[in-house]
Amino acid sequence: MGLGPVWRLRTAVEEEAPAPPEASAAAQRESASPIAPDFVPHARAVADTLVSAQVVPAAHVAEAIVPPRHSVASPAASSRNRAGTEDRPRPTTPAGVVAMRDPARSERIATLDWTSLEADMRTCSACVLCERRNQAVPGIGDRHASWMFVGEGPGSEEDQRGEPFVGQAGRLLDNMLAAIGLQRGEDVYIANAVKCRPPHNRTPAPEEISSCRPYLERQIALVQPTVLVALGRPAALALLESEVSIGAARGRSFDYKGIPVVVTYHPAYLLRNPQDKGKAWADLCLARRIVAERKRGAASN
Repeated sequence: MGLGPVWRLRTAVEEEAPAPPEASAAAQRESASPIAPDFVPHARAVADTLVSAQVVPAAHVAEAIVPPRHSVASPAASSRNRAGTEDRPRPTTPAGVVAMRDPARSERIATLDWTSLEADMRTCSACVLCERRNQAVPGIGDRHASWMFVGEGPGSEEDQRGEPFVGQAGRLLDNMLAAIGLQRGEDVYIANAVKCRPPHNRTPAPEEISSCRPYLERQIALVQPTVLVALGRPAALALLESEVSIGAARGRSFDYKGIPVVVTYHPAYLLRNPQDKGKAWADLCLARRIVAERKRGAASN
């Protein structure tokens, strides 16, 4: 299916070089496939992207925010903290979505351990997604991971198997992890913004994301990752409580309760738009740099 692991692990962006022209005929056929994940971007393009990611003025965070239909307020300029993380954008989620949350339910979920949390997800009926699910899909991976990836929601395969990212997008995500020296289950935890499959694999609605957010918040609190990677707009909305443009938000980091958030494209989007795989690689390199910096800082304290 053109989903082979063709990303290459590099120790530094400055050392990256274009992929050598030594692929076999089969590999060349894979590269010609519209969904082939050619994750070996041109070195200069990646380096330029990462350099720009490091010098983006904090005041430009507002450019990433998609204004709500009924709001005229513009987000205040943000400041970059010592970890290189920009303040969270001012929430622009429609007021009704925030108001629909049940404070008592959120407080109860915030006290659950892993076993109780996942059991609660599987019996949840807080939104309409429960009506047509086969099963809830809580998350998978290392529960003490440095890296936490947040996707959109389960698809049909995930709904059947009860595990996130198991289809083509999941195989692509595995390749993305391998490119930066990671693998599923080892220092990586994977979850979704919503735990139940939206009908026809549609994008989760804001109110569905809001209903499921207490679960995601508790997962993050239990994992305590070093970095959060938001895969796509629904994941960014869940973490930042703001509608953002991926194109404007990527290449920098935001803040979720003191944890850096890097926003990038969802693997399913990359399967349809392989020309943006180089940008996703740059975002992963940015996240890797953040993890390294924070670990060095922790070791020196």
